[in-house]
Amino acid sequence: MAFPTPTGGASMLLAFRATQKQSILVIGSGLLAASRLFAALEADFEVVVLAKGGLDSACTEVKWRVERKECSFVDWDQVPSGEGDERKLNAYLSSTPITFSLACITDTTIGTHRRPFTSAQSLYHILKSHKIPTNTSDIPELCDFTFASTQRLESNGLTGSKSPLQIGVTTNGQGCRLASRLRRDIVAKLPKDVGRAASNLGKLRQMAKEAAETLDEVDIPLDEVTEDSGLKTPNRPVPIRGPEETVVESAKRRMKWVAQVSEYWPISKIADMNEKDMTEVLLGEGLGEGGAPASADSDSRHGLTIPKRGRILLVGSGPGHPSLLTIATHNALTKLADLVLSDKLVPDAVLSLIPKSVQIRIARKFPGNADGAQQEMMEAAIEAAQKGLTVVRLKQGDPIVYGRAGEEVLYFRKYGFEPIIIPGVSSAIAAPTFANIPITQRGVAESFIVCTGVGRKGKEVRLPGYERSRTLVILMGVARLAQVVDALVCDEDDDEDGTGNGKEGGGKRRVGKAYPRNTPIAIIERASMPDQRVLTSTLENAVEALDSCGEQRPPGMMVVGWSVLALWGEGEVDVLETESEGDKERVRRWLDEKAWRVMEGIDEAWDELQ
Repeated sequence: MAFPTPTGGASMLLAFRATQKQSILVIGSGLLAASRLFAALEADFEVVVLAKGGLDSACTEVKWRVERKECSFVDWDQVPSGEGDERKLNAYLSSTPITFSLACITDTTIGTHRRPFTSAQSLYHILKSHKIPTNTSDIPELCDFTFASTQRLESNGLTGSKSPLQIGVTTNGQGCRLASRLRRDIVAKLPKDVGRAASNLGKLRQMAKEAAETLDEVDIPLDEVTEDSGLKTPNRPVPIRGPEETVVESAKRRMKWVAQVSEYWPISKIADMNEKDMTEVLLGEGLGEGGAPASADSDSRHGLTIPKRGRILLVGSGPGHPSLLTIATHNALTKLADLVLSDKLVPDAVLSLIPKSVQIRIARKFPGNADGAQQEMMEAAIEAAQKGLTVVRLKQGDPIVYGRAGEEVLYFRKYGFEPIIIPGVSSAIAAPTFANIPITQRGVAESFIVCTGVGRKGKEVRLPGYERSRTLVILMGVARLAQVVDALVCDEDDDEDGTGNGKEGGGKRRVGKAYPRNTPIAIIERASMPDQRVLTSTLENAVEALDSCGEQRPPGMMVVGWSVLALWGEGEVDVLETESEGDKERVRRWLDEKAWRVMEGIDEAWDELQ
C-alpha cells in the first residue's frame, strides 16, 4: 500500500492553550506586541512584556493592560547586567523565577526602537539556549513557530460572548496581509450562527462524554466511545439498535450520534438546539417505538370548528446545489409548507430558502437507528397533517430513488392521506454530470444501471455483473468500498489469477461476470456542492486511493465503467469499437501513468446560477 509523500515547508497547525499558569515573554511594546499580548491572554497565558524605553514608550493598549494588571511589564533598561541586549536578556532569563513556554520578538518591525537583524538573531539564540520556542516577527528563519491570522467567532451574536470556534489561516510567514484577507473572506462566508452551533455541539459532546463516564467500571478503553475515533467517515456501520443494548453499546452509539449531528445537520439547526433537543438526541426518545401516531386535536390551528384538511408532499431536493431545485419543490418549500421534515443530508443552502416562520425538523437517521428515525418522521407527518398543516417531507435527490418514498406512501395512505410526490433531480445522473462523466455515451456506454451498495439493515447486496457497454452507478456504500470492489472483481467462481476474467454467475455477492480490475471507477463525494471531491482510479487501486485522500465527505457514490474516462482530455469514445487488449494503454493515458487522480470543487459558473 502506498501513502502520500510528505512535502516540506508547511506548518504543523496546533491549537495551543495554556495550562497550569504557563507564561509567554513578549519582547517589544508596540502595536504588534499588543496583538500578541491579547492572543496570549485569550489562550489563558500569563504574559510578561519586556521592552525598551519603559512603560511611557509603550503603545496605548499595552499601557492599559499593564495598568489593569492583565500582564507584567519589565523595563529592558532596568535589567541589571553589563552592556548589550544579549547579556541583559540572558541575565533576565537566568534570574527570573518564571519559566517561559514561548517567546515573541516583536520589535523587529518599524517603530521607535526597531531592532536590527543581527540583534534579533542574537536574542533568538539566547532564547534557544534557554529552550524557549520563539517567534521573530518578519524574520521566518528566526521562528520556531508562526502565528496564524485568527478570528474567534461570537457565540450568540453579542460582542463579548465568545464561542469555542476560531478560524485561522497561515501562509507560513510568506504573506501576513494575504492571510488576514483570506481569513476575513472565509469568516464572511460562514453562516452567521456557526459560533452558536459550535457552542451547542460542545455541550452535546460533553453530555455524551459525561454519560460515558459511567463506564469506569467496565473493561473498555474510553477512547472507544469518543467522537474523535480517528475514523475517516462517520458512516462506519454499527449494529442495529436493539432492546437489550448494553451500557457500552449505548455509550458508543451516543458518541456516534454526536459525530453524525456534526457531519450532517445544517448549521442553523445545530445552533437552534436547546438542552431538551440535546437530551432527545442522546436518548433517542421516541425512536424505534413504532405504532400509530397520536390522535390529532379536534380543532385546527386556526381554531375553526371544522378542521382544515392537511396534506403531505414528498419532495425531492436534488443533489444539493440550490439551483437544481425544481420550481415545484421551490414553491413547496417557500409558499406551501407549514412543517418541513427533512432528511439529514439536505444541505443548509436548500434549507435556508425556507421562511423562518416554518418549523424544520431534521431526521435523526444515525447509524443503527435508521428504522426508528424513519418511523418517527412518518408519525410526525401524520400528526401534523391531522392538525390541518401542509407537511413537506424533504428528501435528497429524488424521493423514489432509494428515498424510501414507497413505504411512506403506503404508511400515509393507511391514515387517510394520499401524498403528492414531487420528483427531484436524482444524484444518480446529476453527480456524474458534475464530475464530467456521461453515464451514457455513444461508442462507450449504451446503457446504465443504478443500484445501492448498502442492503437493508446494513446487509450486503448482490451487485450486477460486468458488461463492457454498461455504466454501473452505485448510490451509497462508499464507506464499504473494499467490500464493494471485492464483490465486483471476484467471488467463489473467479479464477483468481490476477487477470480479472471471472466466470459467469455462481457468486453470492454478484450476478454475472466479474469486472476487470483495470475498470475505471469514480468516487463522487458531496456532488454539486462547493467542496465536491471526485476521485478517479481503477477498481484495482480504488481502496488505496480513497485511503490516501484523508477524511471522507458524505454523501458519496460510485460510478463504474468506461464512461468514467470518456470525456477526459481529448476523449476516449471508441471503447466499444476496440478490443479489451488495448484497455491497459487507455487507462495509462487517462491517468497520466498514475494510480489515481483527485479533483476538488465545482465550476465557479455555478455561483451565477443560484
